[in-house]
Amino acid sequence: MTLRIGTRRSTLATTQSGHVAAALTEKLGVPTTLVEITTDGDRSQAAGTSLVGAPSTGVFVSALRDALLAGEVDVAVHSLKDLPTYPTEGITLAAIPPREDPRDVIVARDGLTLGELPPGSKVGTGSPRRVAQIEALGLGVELLGLRGNVDTRIGRVREGVLDAVVLARAGLARLGRLDDVTEVLDPLQVLPAPGQGALAVECRSDDTATLAALAVLDDPATRAAIHAERTVMAVLEGGCAAPIGALADLAEGDDGPELWLRAVVLTADGGLSVRRSAAAPLGADPAGWPAAGTALGEALAAEMLADGAAELLATPESTSHPSARSAEVHNA
Repeated sequence: MTLRIGTRRSTLATTQSGHVAAALTEKLGVPTTLVEITTDGDRSQAAGTSLVGAPSTGVFVSALRDALLAGEVDVAVHSLKDLPTYPTEGITLAAIPPREDPRDVIVARDGLTLGELPPGSKVGTGSPRRVAQIEALGLGVELLGLRGNVDTRIGRVREGVLDAVVLARAGLARLGRLDDVTEVLDPLQVLPAPGQGALAVECRSDDTATLAALAVLDDPATRAAIHAERTVMAVLEGGCAAPIGALADLAEGDDGPELWLRAVVLTADGGLSVRRSAAAPLGADPAGWPAAGTALGEALAAEMLADGAAELLATPESTSHPSARSAEVHNA
């Protein structure tokens, strides 16, 4: 039986799904085929004349899930940071493979780093999280809304329309585009989105054969880190558009493996923030690591709420800011 793997049509999405297909073939000898699903978001990006804002990532996720539930595909592959934090009936997150480097990167003109860009330089990003954290650095750059695929975004720098763009390193790594990167941002400056760099491999909950097959792709360390990061976001009730960053790393402690979690919540202008970190032991059995990650995320989020994180997210500035105004940039 051939496993049908549903994917968006973008180059990055098909590349990511291709990695999953290759891993299944390598580990299990399972034949696979990619089934491209066109979403409303893809059509909007292909035909849209503006790079302002971005379609909700939920549009991309729901189309693949609809195809999965309809039996059109057996597996769906997503960028994990796009997934809602709440479960969907009939669908199981069957595997989280080892993730790529989750950090953000700069692609800038003339090989410049973010700190080397002159004040007033135009920097493109569609992420309120990135906007808030870069604003907090006080560099004086002008942050402009941006959408489109990787080639489109980098192209705005090559064309001289923008001085730099901010992207996820993982996507560029999977596309073989790391040579375009002029700086990898230190998480001490800009924490990535919860789940950034990881893939989510889903299937129908009642498809026991596919569930068992996909289990070979799951990485307990990555799943533990993802559980920690996404639990912070869920407890804070922040969606993918909220200015929340989180990153969990596995480390070797005195008594065995530990998970170290950092998180930040900001107002959109970066003027106010709540930033916390915590660590917890994972235990000897990797099967229990995801639960430990969840518990750590809950504990850290509770500390952040006690420090006023909810109030920051509730401010009008948490959803809009003039520095992230729409860019007068168009697809030609």
